[in-house]
Parts: sequence; structure tokens; C-alpha cells
Amino acid sequence: MKSTKTIFLLAIACIWAPLLLAQTSVYDSGGELMTEQAAYDVTFYDLRVQVFPDEQRIEGLLRAEAKVVHPMYWLVLDLDTLLTVNGAWRFTEKGKRELRPFRREGSKLWIDLGATHQPGQKVTAQVAYSGKPRKAPRAPWDGGFDWSKTPSGAHWIATSCQGEGADIWWPVKDHVSDEPDSMALQVRVPDPLVAACNGRLRQTEKHADGTTTYHWFISNPINVYNVALNIAPYRTIEGTMDCVAGGQYPVVFYVLPEDYEKGQKLFPEILEHLRFFEKFVGPYPFRADKYGVAQTPHLGMEHQSIIAYGANFSNTSMTRGKDWGFDALHQHELAHEWWGNLVTNSDWRDMWLHEGFGSYMQPLYAEQLNGKERYREYMQSMRRFSNTLPIAPRASKTSKEIYQAPIYVKGAWVLHTLRFLIGEDAFFRALRRMAYPNPAMEKITDGSQARFATTDDFLSICEAESGMQLDWFFEVYLRQAALPKLYSKIENQTLTLRWESPVGAMPFPMPVEVEIDGKRQRIQIPADGITLKLGKKDQPVVDPDGWLLFEIGK
Repeated sequence: MKSTKTIFLLAIACIWAPLLLAQTSVYDSGGELMTEQAAYDVTFYDLRVQVFPDEQRIEGLLRAEAKVVHPMYWLVLDLDTLLTVNGAWRFTEKGKRELRPFRREGSKLWIDLGATHQPGQKVTAQVAYSGKPRKAPRAPWDGGFDWSKTPSGAHWIATSCQGEGADIWWPVKDHVSDEPDSMALQVRVPDPLVAACNGRLRQTEKHADGTTTYHWFISNPINVYNVALNIAPYRTIEGTMDCVAGGQYPVVFYVLPEDYEKGQKLFPEILEHLRFFEKFVGPYPFRADKYGVAQTPHLGMEHQSIIAYGANFSNTSMTRGKDWGFDALHQHELAHEWWGNLVTNSDWRDMWLHEGFGSYMQPLYAEQLNGKERYREYMQSMRRFSNTLPIAPRASKTSKEIYQAPIYVKGAWVLHTLRFLIGEDAFFRALRRMAYPNPAMEKITDGSQARFATTDDFLSICEAESGMQLDWFFEVYLRQAALPKLYSKIENQTLTLRWESPVGAMPFPMPVEVEIDGKRQRIQIPADGITLKLGKKDQPVVDPDGWLLFEIGK
């Protein structure tokens, strides 16, 4: 028989177990969407936040408008347990604001709506909150608030929360599958600080207490982890970009006063990067708002229309000391305006569509600047990676789970090998169609150009553009971890080549380029291998340009 003390402890454990389980997921984002949150689709957020730099504290008011998809009694939002909820309200159909009871379970905020809402109805709720938000332990990899100082000693603040989720600093439905159609963001800071945020600046409002509110409006759908605060005594460098789809859009660089001249030198390169992307993958998607860059105390992040830039004006900040002739950090974060912000994975399992595609843009830009040899050199520099997890698994993943897979460099290498397989023309058509499924969408700026996509979408596009059946390629390189093995053996003046697929009996009809006596030929290898006759002095080179992703069979 258990003692009374043992029974009591077991009872406490049962009560707290769900909360402890919720606590472990506070600083992760995505995964399976709970039923209560799948019941609604957010259409609009209005976030008003005041930042108190000296106290490292915030006060906020969030209004969320949502469409009911399935019957729902509770509105469940996410909010970090470090922040206090000061009140929750719902708005009636006539616009009356009613105070509502709420409860908190770990990082989940449950707001009692008072009645079951039916599909098609609209729900509008408001949450007042405050507190000291999580400090970023190692921004941007471990995100939160970065409370830094400029070289002159002024406050320099930035948020980053891709892995942890936006709920570390505001109440939100923290799931990559749900983007608001638009969003208002009003940020109040003490003078002379400037709040550089997403969207287009509509108004600056001066207050008698020496603070200013910056009124931003984001007119396009946005991944909620992309909503960002960048606060410093910024100076601005401004220009316009002629869009490939016609018209112009504003380009703004928010730079520290100490680095203003460095910012002026980088600004023309920022415009060149934009021209490159517009040439290869279509017009800048968010030109209805702006293209913005904000200098940050952390390395960088792809915050929509306000890229976080912390490369310290060095070309080598993200390339392990190698200078490829351009600012690789800015180029990479800009890539995400297409791969991540325009085209978004609906589940973190397809995050290679953001990071693999984004990483491939750097060697592609090196090729644009200095030719194919430079491109190949860049690709080879990315060849080393741990290959223990698939980069596009079929099961749902959280952000932190998928980032354990080599989604950056293996993703880029998959695109590199695919380019060889289907040919230049088909590959670049597929790349552009992945960004914009048809030319008509390249003209759109109202937000309907933004879309969710999966790995299977890219498979379908590649098959359509190449006329080839490619499920074997995607299965081997993306859906499981192991690489195919290429066996190459020279014996008795013959070259024997054979593929070994890591996916059971699935065929792997990957052609291989072989150079013999200065002449190249593309060899199709049957399932049981192929043997090529060699001359006495022939020294064959297999895959001479390094297109193929494989392990050497032994």
C-alpha cells in the first residue's frame, strides 16, 4: 500500500505533467497543429507595443481577427510564460468590447468566447500583456530580444524568433501554416530611437513624454516569425528600384550613424542583388510595401521587407572567412524574400524550400559575377555536411527538429544535381515557376502572389518543365538521409560503373558524365551497371565538373 505522501506526490505530478510538457515546447514552433487552433484562420493582427529599453520591458495590446473554420468555443493563442496577460476581450458582431475570462496552460492562452462559434463566423479578440521578454541567448540561432548598445552607447534592440516562434514576444497563433492577410504594427520607443519594422511606414506620432510611435502597415501576408522590431538611433539611406514587372519600389537601409558611410558604399550592391533575383526568379514580391534592410546586433534574419543585417559590412561573415566577391549574408537573407516569404512551407518539414533554395542563390550569384568555374568552386565549398536525417521528411516537424537536418547545404546540392539532370533551360524555368507559378502572378502585389508550397509542388513543376519522371530523384535525395553510392572501377582496360540506391529496389537512373581522352560523354547506367572499353593510355574522369551528389562505393 502506498503512503499518503506518495499518493500526494503522484497527484501533484499528474496535475503538473501537462503543464511541464507544455513548458518544454515554449521555445519551439510548428509541429502538429492542435484542434482548437486548427479551428480558425487569422485574417488580421493589430499589434501595439511600447518598448522600455532601460527596463528591458514591453507592454502590448494585440487585436486578432479570425475566420472560424470548425466550431470553436475557445480562442487559443500562444504566448511565452515569461509574459503576463493583463486582460482578454472579445468583440461582438456590433463591435462592443466584452471582458472575457481566460486561462493559461503552459504557453497556451485559452480565451473563453462565451459561445460556440460556427464555421464562417468572424472572431475578434484583444489581449493586453506585459513583462520582460526572453533575452536571446545566442541570436539569431537562439532567439528572443537582443538588448545591445551601439558603439556610441545608445540602445540597439532587435528581435529574432524563427525557431522559437513569435509568441516569445506577442500573443499569436504560432504556426507557420497560418499567416494574416495583413497586419498593423505600432511601436512606441523613446526618442531619439527609431523603430524600423516590416511593411510601409504610414505615420510617426510624437508624444509629450519624449517618445514616438511608428505606425507600420504590412499589406501582404506574413510569416508571424518574420514580424520584427529593430530599434536604434538609425539614419536612413534611401533609393528606388526599377522592377522587372514595371514600376518602381522604395529601398531603405536603416544604418547606425557610426556606419553611415559604410552603408552608402553597400547600398549599390543591395540594388545589384535585387536585380539578380528579379532576373532569375521574378519581381521582388513585396514591392507594395518596400524592400528594407536594418543593421542589427545579431548576424541576420529574413524578416519580410526589413531584412536583419548584422554582417558588419564584411563579405565573409557567413562564409568561414572566404570572400566570394559579394556580401553573402545580405544576398542570403534577401533570397528568403522569395524562398520563405513569397513561397512558404506550410509545415517545417519542407523547410529546405527556404534554406536549401536560399543557400543555392549564393553560388548562383558567384556564377553570375565570375563564371561557371567560380560557381563550381562555391558548390564544392558547401559539400561537407552531416547526412544523418532526411531534409524533406513526410512527417510533421517542429522548427528545431528540422534544423537538425542539413537543409542548407544538402538542399543546395540537391538543386545543383537536379540542374545537371534536367538541363539548364528546364531547371531555370522550374526555379522561376516555383517562385511564381505563372507569368500573371508576377504582376500581382496585393498579397495573393504569396502562397504555401510543399516539396511535392516542386516535384510537379520540375516534371512539367523537363518532361521527365522524377519521383525517384526526390525520394532518394530528399525523403531519406543516405546518399546513393557510385561504384567506379578500372580493370583490364575497362571502366565499370554501377549505382547503388539507398531506397531498396527503387531504380536510380542518374546519368553520369565521363571524360575519356579529352572527350566527354553522358552515360546512362543500367540497373546492373555498365562497362566501357578504354585505350591503353586513357585516364577516365568520372563526373569531371562535380555535378553529382553521391558517396563513393567501396
